[in-house]
Amino acid sequence: MKGLQDILYKVPITAVHGDLSVEITDFFFDSREVMAGSLFVAVRGTAVDGHKYIDQSIGKGAIAVICEEFPEKLRDDVTYVQVKDSAISLGYVAGNYFGNPAREMKVVGVTGTNGKTTTATLLYDLFTNLGYPSGLISTVEIRIGKIIVPATHTTPDAKSLHKTFHRMVKEGCEFCFMEVSSHALVQGRVAGVSFEGGVFTNLTHDHLDFHGDFKEYIRAKKLLFDGLSSSAFALVNLDDKQGKVMLQNTIARKVTYGMKHMADFRVRILGNTFSGLHLEIGGLEVWFRMVGSFNAYNLLAVYSVAVLLGLGVDEILLELSKIQGVNGRFQALKAPGGKFTAIVDYAHTPDALQNVLQTIQDIREGEARIITVVGCGGNRDKAKRPVMGKIAAEMSDQVIFTSDNPRDENPAEIIQEIVAGVPVTRRRRVLTVENRKEAIAVACSLAHENDVILVAGKGHETYQEIKGIKHPFDDRQVLTETFKTLS
Repeated sequence: MKGLQDILYKVPITAVHGDLSVEITDFFFDSREVMAGSLFVAVRGTAVDGHKYIDQSIGKGAIAVICEEFPEKLRDDVTYVQVKDSAISLGYVAGNYFGNPAREMKVVGVTGTNGKTTTATLLYDLFTNLGYPSGLISTVEIRIGKIIVPATHTTPDAKSLHKTFHRMVKEGCEFCFMEVSSHALVQGRVAGVSFEGGVFTNLTHDHLDFHGDFKEYIRAKKLLFDGLSSSAFALVNLDDKQGKVMLQNTIARKVTYGMKHMADFRVRILGNTFSGLHLEIGGLEVWFRMVGSFNAYNLLAVYSVAVLLGLGVDEILLELSKIQGVNGRFQALKAPGGKFTAIVDYAHTPDALQNVLQTIQDIREGEARIITVVGCGGNRDKAKRPVMGKIAAEMSDQVIFTSDNPRDENPAEIIQEIVAGVPVTRRRRVLTVENRKEAIAVACSLAHENDVILVAGKGHETYQEIKGIKHPFDDRQVLTETFKTLS
């Protein structure tokens, strides 16, 4: 039992009807989960407005309600709390209910279009390997110390998030590294989180189906830095033109990293092969097992955060040099006898696809060709489809457009929207194979000695979502099985 007044700490209240001294058993924002003696928070979602379910929640036993508008009829046995923004209030309520566990750890949020998962996961691996109990909240998974929990969203809902923080504190975690999506920032999912620091990786064309336009997408990302305290740090990629924008208005300590500009933390690429990266970082030359200029940025971001959190340069670089990378992020698989290399990568935005293909172009040997297998997800930003088609066709020797996660859309129509972006002079390089497993098999059958196959878009995912059903599908597993059929 928790006192309602106690869990409303820092919630900006505009009006109250009823008794704030009541004790509640739990709190919910999904009316289907409401129990007797609980608090219901009516949140306006993208698809459902919780205000429509206030009476239903009271009927199921809710004794208190947080809402933006009072119902027409107010019951005397229920406490109604009116707020300006229910979603933001939910974050504060969640933090207070679980004892504000984020304050017991050093929480670092990573936001940006690309690199969030790699940066957050590398930070978790680095600190864990160095003996600091840590937590991870990422697109791929949640880690509470050594405990692994499947992830359903890049950033969980406010209640799940603070509950996870609570579990991390109980397990002795001193640090937590988490991805912070633009959706989560707009929807107030990280409200009430005390961040030790925020990291901005980059910003490119993505999620405009949700945000509407690029200006709103920028504003969403900026919310993380606008909300940092004066004791936190704001670390941004100075090579991205939105880096300086993220620092506008923040009261946090402003820190920069980059490769091309005079940043506080800098990196220089000395060598880049399929075996790894040779970098000058922190004034030292170090060999890393990860590949690509984009990973040079990710490694630099991790290094910078670790220094800002008080770790020593030598121990950071030594441990980072041992780390293999993140599943589904430029993950290389060799065909039997090393005939050709297949790369599995999560690249599902134009910028990410271009970065991966540029990396392959930079390090391929001799006459090696690039064969790209890629699609685009359904029910997502349609504007990027022809852009990705153009990039794939112009930067590859052969392209096979296929299905990704079509969701509720017709996969054949998605493919045609991708093909529409291919210049006429490049159409001869293009094949369309709707079945993703068959597309991967075709790519392998076309590969010659030393060629490189890029299978892009799904990366770590182990499913393919079609008409609301997630069917088992793993690009890495499909490639491995296809390799067995090769003579």
